[in-house]
Amino acid sequence: MNDLFSKLENHFDEMVEIRRHFHKYPELSFEEVKTPHYIANYHTKLGLDVQTKVGGRGVVATLKGAHPGPTVALRADFDALPIEDGKDVAYRSTVPGVMHACGHDGHTATLLVLAKVLSSQKESIHGTIKFFHQHAEEQAPGGAIAMIDDGCMEGVDVVFGTHLWATEETGKIQYNEGPLMAAADRFEIDIQGKGGHGAQPHDTKDSIVIGSQLVQSLQQIVSRRIDPLDPAVVSIGSFEAKNAFNVIADSAKLIGTVRTFDEKVQEKIQEEIKAITEGTALSTGADISYRYKKGYPALINHKTEAQLVAEKLASVDGVKEVEHAKPQMGGEDFSYYLHHAKGAFFFTGAKHPDTVNPYPHHHPKFDFDERAMVIAAKSLATLAFHYVGEKSNAVNV
Repeated sequence: MNDLFSKLENHFDEMVEIRRHFHKYPELSFEEVKTPHYIANYHTKLGLDVQTKVGGRGVVATLKGAHPGPTVALRADFDALPIEDGKDVAYRSTVPGVMHACGHDGHTATLLVLAKVLSSQKESIHGTIKFFHQHAEEQAPGGAIAMIDDGCMEGVDVVFGTHLWATEETGKIQYNEGPLMAAADRFEIDIQGKGGHGAQPHDTKDSIVIGSQLVQSLQQIVSRRIDPLDPAVVSIGSFEAKNAFNVIADSAKLIGTVRTFDEKVQEKIQEEIKAITEGTALSTGADISYRYKKGYPALINHKTEAQLVAEKLASVDGVKEVEHAKPQMGGEDFSYYLHHAKGAFFFTGAKHPDTVNPYPHHHPKFDFDERAMVIAAKSLATLAFHYVGEKSNAVNV
């Protein structure tokens, strides 16, 4: 592996160049055109078997080793977010209102260069490595499920992925042997009351007051309806009721999210929201409609593969610490891949070296330590070679 690691380090400048290119020219979920074209061309030049438009906009590149063996899949996402880039850097986004604020540009650069280096190791590969470049991770229904429906997981024995984690020190790897990221659901509540003059509230059904009552009631679901030992979140992200200062709004809209790990808890919260909206409608006389949309399921790592992350990555050059992580309430559609094959997802620390308190993911000034890409590449290569390396015949897949 030392020779492989050296080659990855020698290609660090190329990783940076690719990452910064994607950062300058980001594309939103389900609108990716130039990004998958770039990815496909890169893999084609490496001589890999390339499939495009997988699940719509995904790309799958396949490296067949010189010897038979299992199939390992490695995944990176490549979509951006509808956020204005607030950084003053040479690679600042050139697309108004769109930026890579979650590290997907780094994930893509990492996997592309890793594919390039692994292609030079073809003679030592006992099996097949698939490189999944996934579109639309940021927006449900996401790209993973569509790529899976299009057959990307056929024949895959094990799948791994990592996320550059800008709030943790570079050199730290975080993993969990079970739940790592939460199911991410969305709900919407529309309130139709009766508007009127602000000086005559008794003649109205004030949608803002009704909406405020709903917000207070919804916040009591987790605190008073769910076992405190079961992690759950109910958050209202949007409360809209625009009107003049002296007009009582006749309508309002609430949009929120629910985060859970347990399906029974998820169903319980869904039932409670429904009961609260129906009860509020009855008590206020307003018309209230409610819609609940399940998003990505919880990301639950397979135990053996998560333990492999802990065992193997501790000795990877550049890794200073492997830490058992608490589950995160953020969502991630890598969870779908784990429904079809064993595998694991982990975080690669990437705290920007120039910051004491780094900007979080999805922030306009988000950035990360680009050196972490090499660590991520070495980590994924180490996991892949556990299965397709020269001693892979001893590995039970």
